[in-house]
Amino acid sequence: MELTRRDALAALAAAGATVGGGALAGRFDPPRADAGGSGAAGSPSTATPTLSTDLLDLLDALAEVLYPSDVDGRRGFVEEYVLGRTEGRPEYRAGVREAAAQLDAVARDWEGNAYADLAAEDRDRTLRRLGVETADPDPEGPITDRIRFYLVEDLLFAFYASPAGGRLVGIENPIGHPGGIESYQRGPMERDPDDPTGGDSDG
Repeated sequence: MELTRRDALAALAAAGATVGGGALAGRFDPPRADAGGSGAAGSPSTATPTLSTDLLDLLDALAEVLYPSDVDGRRGFVEEYVLGRTEGRPEYRAGVREAAAQLDAVARDWEGNAYADLAAEDRDRTLRRLGVETADPDPEGPITDRIRFYLVEDLLFAFYASPAGGRLVGIENPIGHPGGIESYQRGPMERDPDDPTGGDSDG
């Protein structure tokens, strides 16, 4: 399975992100420092948004734990999605950065290394020891809840809201077709067999 830029754009559309023509174009350059300053040539309004290498490394490492092992194109997919998800949302972007920094700090404390540099099983163990698996996704909650909200939930949504991820779990309506986001939230196996409408109301 290969995740593509098209998959990232579809997931962004499902998340309600406004993706205009060419808005995400040209974002395959090597990541550079994610600074809040003026950027190149003193023109902050026209600089192409990027993720810092450290942040992208951590998000990609987290996605490796969350996504199926046979997925290709994961890093580019994660970068496209997170850039689109955080564009024009500085508070949300700050929340992502803070949650990532705190997850990294926990990994360094418990495992003696950066989260992205740990083996996959150690990354998974760190999440479980933190209680992320059962945490409530809450941007205002304790760090475990914020890691769940800003990092885990968003990456999982991105994958399963994409056409490639949706097909993997048998979601029959990929984004852009009737049922899109509702189909992501409620798969075909969850439908009531006694309901001839499949749970959909007439419109």
